[in-house]
Amino acid sequence: MNEAALLATRHGAEAVSGGDFAEAIERMIAGLEKKNRVLNEQERRVVAHHELGHALVAMALPGTDPVQKISIIPRGVAALGYTLQRPTEDRFVMTREELENKMAVLLGGRAAEEVMFDHLSTGAANDLAKVTEIARSMVMRYAMVKSLGHVAYEEERPPFLGGPLPSGHREYSEATAREIDVAVRQIIDGTYEKAVAILRRERALLEQWALKLLDRETLVERDLEELRRAVARDAPQPA
Repeated sequence: MNEAALLATRHGAEAVSGGDFAEAIERMIAGLEKKNRVLNEQERRVVAHHELGHALVAMALPGTDPVQKISIIPRGVAALGYTLQRPTEDRFVMTREELENKMAVLLGGRAAEEVMFDHLSTGAANDLAKVTEIARSMVMRYAMVKSLGHVAYEEERPPFLGGPLPSGHREYSEATAREIDVAVRQIIDGTYEKAVAILRRERALLEQWALKLLDRETLVERDLEELRRAVARDAPQPA
């Protein structure tokens, strides 16, 4: 609210508009626009396909938040582009399938780079960190892997007197630790393959809309409605 009010004041408005709120949200999520951060043409192509990868996977999977905006204008300290999704409701409980779909969307950028360029870049570092955190929570906190039983191997505990928890502290065996590592990798690998499969199916749309994104630099909700309808037409029909 404060950021939106500041934006409205800067351009001499008498009231805060919806556009001010939208820009304030983007500033809070992704940082300030950095139009002076110039990417070379190949980097722009990679970023465009990366962001479209996130969007296409989100549009293809049920229960994911709608894509509101895609941009390849750099923002903040490190973001070279971003895909903005808008939740339609507050959620307090998520199923394993919903968490896996969320992970597939996060991995959609990396999957798009593999599908289009047959390479992996440093651009997915933040996505990988988020995916790993979700997968480890699924295994260690939410007991979503049957072979490990209905056991919480990790829980949130307040640090003693404000200090850090002991480094490497755990209450399970080396054998269980190996099982946990395997389970985390299997979940991540499965969701990545799901993203790759979607983008191979939608490769023509990925190429077509990446060109539009490179030309316009930003695609907003009214632009994305056409893409959303095309993805819905391509979706496999239930038997």
